[in-house]
Amino acid sequence: MSYQTQDRYMLAAQEDRCAPRTKLTIPGSLRASGGRAFQTVVHDLSISGFSAAAINRMHEGQMCWLSLPGLESLQAQVVWWENCMVGCAFSELLSPIVHDNIIARYTGAGNYRPY
Repeated sequence: MSYQTQDRYMLAAQEDRCAPRTKLTIPGSLRASGGRAFQTVVHDLSISGFSAAAINRMHEGQMCWLSLPGLESLQAQVVWWENCMVGCAFSELLSPIVHDNIIARYTGAGNYRPY
């Protein structure tokens, strides 16, 4: 059975946090639609989204792009903003291979794949 990207995301999002979030610290940049990029720190990551520092107010539903070292920008949508922290859902689920590589690089955990 074939799913469109949006359908896959909607199915995964219906579960309670479709994937485990890994606590880590990754320097990067975040750019809201129509705005300038600013430096941020990603505090947790899963295949479906992330949370990061965001001093400027971001609004639910706003599109943004996360840039991490060595990766192309990842499109996401703001889900919440509170006390200078933002939570975003990726527009397309992050590949488990890319996710595992990021986790290995920033936690020193080698291959990480919770089941």
